Amino acid sequence: MSLMVRALPAVAYPLVLLCGLGLHAGLLAAGVPLLWSTYVPVFLGMVAVARLEHVVPHDRRWRAKRAEVANDALFLIAVQVLLPKALTLWGAVALLRWSEARGLSLEGLWPGGLPVAIQVVLMVLTADLLRYWLHVLSHQNRLLWRLHSVHHSPEKLYWLNVGRFHPLEKALQFGLDALPFLLLGVREEVLAGYFVFYALNGFFQHSNVELRMGFLNWIVSGAPLHRWHHSRVARESNHNYGNNLIVWDVLFGTRFLPADGEIVELGLPRRDYPQGFLSQMATPFRSELFD
Repeated sequence: MSLMVRALPAVAYPLVLLCGLGLHAGLLAAGVPLLWSTYVPVFLGMVAVARLEHVVPHDRRWRAKRAEVANDALFLIAVQVLLPKALTLWGAVALLRWSEARGLSLEGLWPGGLPVAIQVVLMVLTADLLRYWLHVLSHQNRLLWRLHSVHHSPEKLYWLNVGRFHPLEKALQFGLDALPFLLLGVREEVLAGYFVFYALNGFFQHSNVELRMGFLNWIVSGAPLHRWHHSRVARESNHNYGNNLIVWDVLFGTRFLPADGEIVELGLPRRDYPQGFLSQMATPFRSELFD
């Protein structure tokens, strides 16, 4: 194994994140349209993480089969790409027009005069705090757990199943990590910077890449932490609720990263839980799966 390959677990995450965010900022500065400036770094980061899974895999048993890739690709496209666009078009825009027609505005509440990078950091911290409590409730409330169980159903983690969410849960998440900021009038450049970080971190968070993240395990919710959250054992999985960051778990005492030991199995205690896209659209409404 070459020296470069041996170094990848320690440098892959910060290198891809910094390159992705730097490319995003550089393309914007060069006058490239916002859509391209956002999706080009995300696409290249996705390719990088997928390649890293083959070069430095964390667990070779987690390599996805073709049917699993097709299933998770459908989740990613339908739930993570198309649904948020529809929610923005039909929900956020309609709500903005409704509030404007009644003279209601929240735009002055957001510190829009700060540099874009600082606004992105503020948005990540705020959105993560809101998502943290939704995530905690999703593990404690029986009805929310029915939706959230779809995300915990995979028995292996790799970059593509980061998008496995039930659309109703995705709509709830949209109401916390997108809609409030749209109503506050957060600029498109800030929303785009948040999305680039959110996407790149998410690909790594679910990846089958061997990572040594050191002190970053106290800042971001990366793969070493998030894998424990997907453990089949409840006393292990009921931790590490952070969406992008782990700082709220540190503050509220839910961070979990044992110095020794490793995860034995991933997934749900109920082994007959359906795995297909169409079947998982119905699983939250099947009471027998949650008895």
